[in-house]
Order: sequence, then C-alpha cells, then structure tokens
Amino acid sequence: MPTLLETPPFDLADALNQGCFCQTLDAQRLRAQLEHDPSLGGMAESIAQTRPHLFSSTVVFLSNPTVQAITDTVAAIERVMALPAWHTQALADAAPIAQTDHGPVGVFMGYDFHIGADGPRLIEINTNAGGAMLNAALARAQTACCKAMDVPLNAYPKLESLEDDFFAMFQSEWRLQRGEQALRTVAIVDDDPANQYLAPEFEMVRQMFSQRGVQALIADAAQLEWRDGALWHGSTAIDLVYNRVTDFDLSEGSHAALASAYASGAVVLTPHPRAHALRADKRHLVSLGHLPTLQALGVSEADQRMLQTSIPACEVVTPDQADALWERRRQLFFKPRSGFGARAVYRGDKLTRKVWEQIVAGDYIAQALVPPSLRAMEIGDTQTELKFDIRAYTYAGQLQLLAARTYSGQTTNFRTQGGGFAPVLRVPGQSDIKKWLAPSGCAC
Repeated sequence: MPTLLETPPFDLADALNQGCFCQTLDAQRLRAQLEHDPSLGGMAESIAQTRPHLFSSTVVFLSNPTVQAITDTVAAIERVMALPAWHTQALADAAPIAQTDHGPVGVFMGYDFHIGADGPRLIEINTNAGGAMLNAALARAQTACCKAMDVPLNAYPKLESLEDDFFAMFQSEWRLQRGEQALRTVAIVDDDPANQYLAPEFEMVRQMFSQRGVQALIADAAQLEWRDGALWHGSTAIDLVYNRVTDFDLSEGSHAALASAYASGAVVLTPHPRAHALRADKRHLVSLGHLPTLQALGVSEADQRMLQTSIPACEVVTPDQADALWERRRQLFFKPRSGFGARAVYRGDKLTRKVWEQIVAGDYIAQALVPPSLRAMEIGDTQTELKFDIRAYTYAGQLQLLAARTYSGQTTNFRTQGGGFAPVLRVPGQSDIKKWLAPSGCAC
C-alpha cells in the first residue's frame, strides 16, 4: 500500500482524515484545562461519567484554503446581513420583540459547514452556538504523536488567550448598550441549566467572569423576576444575561421576566431575539443561496459569487410543491424553520409518508443534500469512519475558533462511541507537503 508521499496528487487534509489514526488527546492535559480553577474541580471526571461521548480522542484536518473559504463565506454573509434591505426583509414578519435594536450584535455566532470536494458548504447558522469554551480547552489538551503534527498543533497562535477574547466579546456587547458603565453581574441563563448537556460549559463561563472580577451565576430562566425596573435572581440584580434558551422570541410564559427586561432595555441580553431574527431564521438560507434575491438586495458581485459557491440551494416547503419535492427527496435535507440542535430534521432518503405529511403541514425548508466528510478512526481494535461537520465560532463577523463534531447517524449528536467535539488542525498547502511530511517520521 503506498504511503502518503507516494500517493498521486491529493488534498493533504483529506488524506490525513482518511489515513491518520493518531490519538492526540492527552487526558491529563484535558483535566488540567477543564479544572484550571479550584471551583471547577471534578469536572473532567463528571464529564467522563455523564457525557462519555462529548470529546473525541483525535483531531480533524482542514487545508488552509478551506479555512480561508470558511472565513470568506462568514465575512460575505455578515456583509449581506448588515444591509438595510436585509434588515427590512428579515424583520418583516419577525416577532415584535425583535424589532428593537439595543446595540449588541450577539455572542458566539455559529456557522456550520460540511466540507465537500469543491470546498466548504454552509448548512446552518446559529445565534447561540454552544461549545466554544469546551473546544478551547480541548484544543489546548492535544499532544503531538510525531514531528509532522508540530506545525498544525500550533495553528491557533492565540489559543492560550482565547478566554480573554471571549471575555472581551461580552465586554463589547455591554459597551454597545451601556457605554462605559461598569459591568457588575452576569447571569448564564437556560431552561433547567443543570440538566443541559453542555452544562459544564456554563460553569466554565461563570468562572471566566468571576476570575475577571465580575459576579456571575447560573440561573433557570423561570427563576428570574422582573420588578422595580430591573431583572432579578433572588436578591441579585442582573446587568447582563448570557442567553442560552432556545425560545428565540422569548414568547413562552417561563421567559416573561427575561422578555420584559430585554424589551425595556433594562438588561443587556446576548444573544437576543433580534439577532436570531436577522441571522438564524432557517428561511435566510433560501435567500442567501438565491441569486435574484441577492441582486435585489444590492449585494456586491463578489459576495454574490462567494455565496453562490458556498450556500447549497434551499427552498421553502409548500403544499403546492409537495409532489415535486417528494420526487426529489433523496437529494434533499429537510429542516424546520425554527428548529435547533438537529431536532426534527430529516434526510430525504429516510422519509416515510407519515413524516412527509408532517413536513408539508409544518414550516420547513428543503436544502440540497451536502454529504458530510469522513474521518477515519480507531475505536478499540476496530478501524471505522465517522462523519464530521465544522463549526466556525464568530463574533461580529470575525472568526474566533474552528471545531469539528464527529458522529454517526443522520445528524450531529453526542451519542457515538469515539465521536464528539474534535479540534480542527490546519495543514500546509500542496507545495509544502513533502517538506512537512518527509523528515517527520510520521506513522500515518
């Protein structure tokens, strides 16, 4: 069997994803990263026991051109979404609470991609993308298995200071609404936060604030109170809420206090209903990939070309198109307009007639199927392949961190043995392949 160097011209990242079985996760390093503060003691053991498939033991490789294409796609989308015409279109039927602009843009935007033969393809946009803190710790817990790994393991020069960047992001959100007032109290808010799968990250965010002199607590949204013109958790008045609830327009009764505080401007909420309405409504994927819409919005020709390349074709599912969509279902992926976390999403080739009826009656989009890439792994004594997608964590259009999610099944999940979050490592370009691999003694 030929080695990597003897193989005909190829994409190095794909070759490594298919042929490198290195186990790079150092468990002791991960423990140290997760428990770097005494208040986080026991987190690594708790994750291992309750969330055994949260972290993969290996990495996913991306080429520098692919990373650049992801960065350029995010920048193009952000430019489109800053256009006044986009705001008019996106907010036309949004909830009243989303119409007010208090200034903040929303922390931890998430752009999810599949990597195809022709480059990255955007499959999802999220306004409250989870996992950035966990992935930063995971990336810092890798070790090189051979000299060839030294270059990509240093792909993030700011990895050690990422938490400073995350904290600065929240400070920016605060200043956009409050100017130079002092930020005193932060609440990390979700529904039943202790039982959320990413609950360990809430603790990491709490510690991040506390370490920098800001009082922080984790709260159930239903336990917040709106009184005396302020948002309260018990006897603590809340200045800023890091919002993790998935009721994006805050219309549920248990979120009434949060909704009132946000609508009045009494609390800085991030991310918030306006950010979701402008960026993460699934129907925006239809507009972003539709050339006549982009032209009508006044999008530059350069951004039109970029989005036509990186956004799969999407369309709204309507009863009058039901028969035609059913015939093409094997080439489509179906997503609910207000869905999240891969819930109620379906590959067309897996559909039953009963589910199809629910899709047609619901508020769905149909997205051209973009198969995920594969990562070869050794799980025990068995070699296998897992699917992966790439999440770009961003703020104000700037890339903060790339991470992969490895899995088996129709959609991403944390139930796959050997799967879970995995660091993304960048590899050199084609001209540097032999220089990078030949002296290294890489066993891949």
